[in-house]
Amino acid sequence: MRIKGFLLPTALALAVAGAPATAVAAPADVRPAKAVDLDVLFVSAHPDDEAGSLATLGQWKEKYGAKAGVVTITRGEGGGNAVGLEEGPPLGIIREREERTAIGKAGVENLYNLDRVDFWYTASAPLSEQIWGHDDTLGQIVRVIRTTRPEIIMTMNPSPTPGNHGNHQQAARFAAEAFAAAADPNAFPEQLSAEGLTPFRAAKFLRSGGTGSSAAGPQCATSFTPTVPTDQVFGVWEGTASASGKTWAEIEVDARREYVTQGWAGTAAAPTDPTKIRCDFYTLIDSRVPYDPADTSPEAILRGSVLPPVTGGLPKGTELYLTTDRFDLAPGATVEVTAHLRAPHNRALVKPRIDLRLPAGWKVKGSGVLNSDVPSGKERTRKFTVTVAADAATFQQQLIGATLTTRQGAGRTDRAVRVVADVRGTLEPLPEVGTFRTWAGEGGYPQLDTLIKPVLTIGSGQQRTVRIDLRNHGRVSRSGTVTLGLPAGFTADAATKSYPALAPGATGAVTFTVTNTDATLPTANEGGTDGDYGITITTTSAAGSTVETGALEIVPTTEVPAAGAGTVDGVASPGEYPGPELDFSRIWEGQATTPQDASATGRIAWTADGLKVIVQVTDDVLGKKVVPQDCKRQRRTDSVEIIVDPKGNSTDTSTVFKAGIFPITDDPANGDPPCWQRDADNRQGPGATTAPGMTVVSKVSSPYTGYTIETMIPFAVLPDAVDPARMGFNVLVYDSDTQDLSSQSRLGWSTFTGVRADPYRYGLTTLPGYQPAARQPSTPVFPDTSARSVHSPQTIAQSAVDGVAPAAVPRLKNSALRLTSAHRVTDGVQVTLRADRAGTAYLYAWDGDTAQGEHTVRLAAGDRVTVTVPTSGGTPTSLLAAFESGGAAVAQQVPLN
Repeated sequence: MRIKGFLLPTALALAVAGAPATAVAAPADVRPAKAVDLDVLFVSAHPDDEAGSLATLGQWKEKYGAKAGVVTITRGEGGGNAVGLEEGPPLGIIREREERTAIGKAGVENLYNLDRVDFWYTASAPLSEQIWGHDDTLGQIVRVIRTTRPEIIMTMNPSPTPGNHGNHQQAARFAAEAFAAAADPNAFPEQLSAEGLTPFRAAKFLRSGGTGSSAAGPQCATSFTPTVPTDQVFGVWEGTASASGKTWAEIEVDARREYVTQGWAGTAAAPTDPTKIRCDFYTLIDSRVPYDPADTSPEAILRGSVLPPVTGGLPKGTELYLTTDRFDLAPGATVEVTAHLRAPHNRALVKPRIDLRLPAGWKVKGSGVLNSDVPSGKERTRKFTVTVAADAATFQQQLIGATLTTRQGAGRTDRAVRVVADVRGTLEPLPEVGTFRTWAGEGGYPQLDTLIKPVLTIGSGQQRTVRIDLRNHGRVSRSGTVTLGLPAGFTADAATKSYPALAPGATGAVTFTVTNTDATLPTANEGGTDGDYGITITTTSAAGSTVETGALEIVPTTEVPAAGAGTVDGVASPGEYPGPELDFSRIWEGQATTPQDASATGRIAWTADGLKVIVQVTDDVLGKKVVPQDCKRQRRTDSVEIIVDPKGNSTDTSTVFKAGIFPITDDPANGDPPCWQRDADNRQGPGATTAPGMTVVSKVSSPYTGYTIETMIPFAVLPDAVDPARMGFNVLVYDSDTQDLSSQSRLGWSTFTGVRADPYRYGLTTLPGYQPAARQPSTPVFPDTSARSVHSPQTIAQSAVDGVAPAAVPRLKNSALRLTSAHRVTDGVQVTLRADRAGTAYLYAWDGDTAQGEHTVRLAAGDRVTVTVPTSGGTPTSLLAAFESGGAAVAQQVPLN
């Protein structure tokens, strides 16, 4: 396990602020005889990711005693801070405390931080994986699962749907992989041989949320209609009253308000009208145990694993699940279906029989009768050959079901497959989507592909190639045609194109050249339906035709001319910006605005040295002014974000330039000047350091009606040479009328949900006459420091009693560090340490809530050292210690005499 040696300024300074934490230590002299046994584990990327599930976790804990824990891969130190100047690791420690307090309101006591760096808001799961490290992070999650043995694993949406945070996607993918890996003795075998862990087969794996529709109110679970009929979605109503008298919706709001650094302290109150209270929804991704899709009770997810099955069900701990040798099936095709059944560890399954349930017209061969009982803890399988109906409708998912009947009871399960045409034609995927499809298919979750609508972007009035990918799913070679159906305002070089013979299983492609012939069509999220202009793809072969859908999204375009005479002075002089005025007033997130409330226009031009941009903002109320030291995270208050993608082809923002500009700061001694910085891009940090030569002038009106920002961005600070035929560009305007650093409306030029992290949705520009100098692209610079668990007294206090080492690294034996004679002295806490190996001890004088002092000691093997942990105020009641050695760690807590 690779452990990065991130250092904090002082752990004490980071630990003493904030509200009391809930998930901390048990009695001070406890030594974990064994690890905590969890029922539910939620895997997330940041503090607050679990917030929308706390009403569920709280209900389960109060009513059924279900004990939940949360894995948080980062501490969210890369985000903004609505209440202070802390950032980076110090902010991470504060956010950990907020999270512990928040989840504690739902009775969740166990929080596992993995110490990965929180770098910035990205839409890219591959970038998240690259920065976090795949094997090490996955290994940490697997270790938590094998140690705490939760029956239910929950996470977020793993797919690159628009606006879905790439960190969330990757955390969910790690959770999916960990569900499988924790059960596999060949995965991370060192955890078994060197750490004494054993494989663990969690029962169910779910993602939060459900794709579909439902009415609010007590019947929200029963009224849910999934968009994809084969989705198994369960709901838990938040309106149930807790023992405190509050509804769980109200408790969840109380928990959200603990995330004050996120700006959530002012979260709106929960509805009091039961008919307006919603459900938490969860979509079943995988299950090793039987389940009843018709069960809409709050405990449905827990049945058969945490809770016993309903009357007549199979014994608790029985496994029943299906696997298939393929997901995509053509009409008339056959698929091998394997039914897996495993008896509980404490009893055999008597007289087992498996019967398949199939869609109408499908046929099955194979017997589901087992010739003998299944011994306790043992697995048996039965194989079936299923034939799809020759006239089965294509472009649909279907369920293959199985019922297991035994003398003890019966249970059922399902497996989704997709019926496709012999030759299926699909719109070429965006790079992130293609990566996700590969991951989902290889990981055994191809049904998740239905979460993503296929889209491509095209510049207004421009043309692009559109590739249709083909695959023959049939049993014989096929040739045929592809017809591209386009909406008004678009044409293709041909309506229909032929493809040559494809052998069974072979792939191919047909490419069209598509032109947006009507440049007056609305662009960005104002175009089509929520920005999408629908298209159809009709693929025909001798076996018939099938139609699939996709969409084109029009991004705005403009020509960037050479600049006329004029300086960067906050005024557009006549002829200085010869190009057209651009509208930056379209809203893409947040509250709707009027032109007087918030609107903006601007222009762009080029010089031999760089890009000149002027942005004129109309605004009725000036949001909170940041102090110069807080010149970062521009999205929190009134500001402008200028984005340049030099070659218009970036897949994530690590290869773009983004400047966040505040028109004014709270710095009266210097005239309240503007400030700027680079954020979530190729090189982040203060403008003077990361964008040398960039100039910014801001003019704020008085009385206040808005502001004008003018800037010159040197070509030299861009991540790469500009392609004058295709430069990506966007301007985003953030509007806040509050004084609590919480933005209300987000406007811009090319506007889609989450657009700031999606370079493919930026506007496109050309720079006639500009000749770029030859250069090499700049290597991205990523944040590389995160808060560490050994610097968190809260983590150490928990780790001392629950059996999981800080940061979920390999756990040392308690004997690795011996603490004796711990007692209070005049100036602190004195303790004698003895280590059986070389390492570092992190000591904290702890009063049960905060650290009153801290001290770090480096120890050699066999060292016996007496040290004093200095304290300042308060009365510590115990000493916390974390000991690190060779990538492993252990935590201890001893009472003070």
